[in-house]
Amino acid sequence: MQEVILMWIGIMSLWAFSAMGYDKRQSKKKAKRIPEKNLWLLAIIGGGIGAYLGMQIFRHKSRYTSFRVGFLMLALAYGALILYLLGVAVPTQSTV
Repeated sequence: MQEVILMWIGIMSLWAFSAMGYDKRQSKKKAKRIPEKNLWLLAIIGGGIGAYLGMQIFRHKSRYTSFRVGFLMLALAYGALILYLLGVAVPTQSTV
């Protein structure tokens, strides 16, 4: 089951990253765009990491605080989920 979830996050991240790049190109050409709700949907259902990387690399939607903060929070959440699924130990604060 862990592998399925990791693959899902990977596929959705690639899709979200591609969507950000495509929407940026469409924006430059003044052509038909991807609705913002669709970009958010891709990010929420597993593509948070790809959406955030796409925003940074393509410099797309980076003016909007909701995208900057929201995509960052989703990327961090999915990053934490990946670490959890891979069994990476998170250091805890010891009480001395």
